[in-house]
Amino acid sequence: MNEIIEISTSDVVPVEKSVMLLQGIPLSERMSKNAEQIFLHARDVFKKCAHPAGIVKDIPQKAFQDVYKGQSFNAENTPVPEIALHADDLALFAVTLGRVVHDKINELFESKELALASMLDSVASAGVEKAADIVETKFLESLMTKGTVDKETVVMRYSPGYCGWHVSGQRKLFEYLKPSRIGIVLRDSFLMEPLKSVSGVLIAGKKEIHIFEDNYPFCSECETHSCQERIRALLDRA
Repeated sequence: MNEIIEISTSDVVPVEKSVMLLQGIPLSERMSKNAEQIFLHARDVFKKCAHPAGIVKDIPQKAFQDVYKGQSFNAENTPVPEIALHADDLALFAVTLGRVVHDKINELFESKELALASMLDSVASAGVEKAADIVETKFLESLMTKGTVDKETVVMRYSPGYCGWHVSGQRKLFEYLKPSRIGIVLRDSFLMEPLKSVSGVLIAGKKEIHIFEDNYPFCSECETHSCQERIRALLDRA
């Protein structure tokens, strides 16, 4: 698989709850009427400005281990290489919401429309994660079509900057994947532009290979521990 994935904007519009969490509002609470109006406005702006796209490229095991090594700044002991060694298939990926929504967020901040800017930023962050979910699904569907995996196979994504994979790993990832084909470029700081973009590796295999405890030294620096939420979701699957 080495292709650009078409993604409909309507498929990445996030639900209110996912945006609430990014806004620091507990799910046990309701948005105030004012916050809800701002959310609805931001969602409408998002629908007009977001132009999602994805790209996926298969990568052999040996090539991935070289990409993962990057510039040798990774944590000493990390889960991703071990998970990858037990994978049935691997692919690098990138998704983006495009330049327009990126520029709109910046424009709102610069014009001091801070509430709307912050809300649109959260809507876009939740939206790009939905785009990454879609790419995960497309990759699994392609493997199922080829008959290289079975119904027990799951796909999870891992990105530079998380789980001990140093953000400088983006350099080799970009060299292999070439996400400039969908408008993503890499800054000298290793941040992607447009900012509402996600990249990493898709690892397909039995769900058991993705299960690990968040007790690595770098886990204490993680603010979300979102990997554990995804692992719990895997375990809940029939």
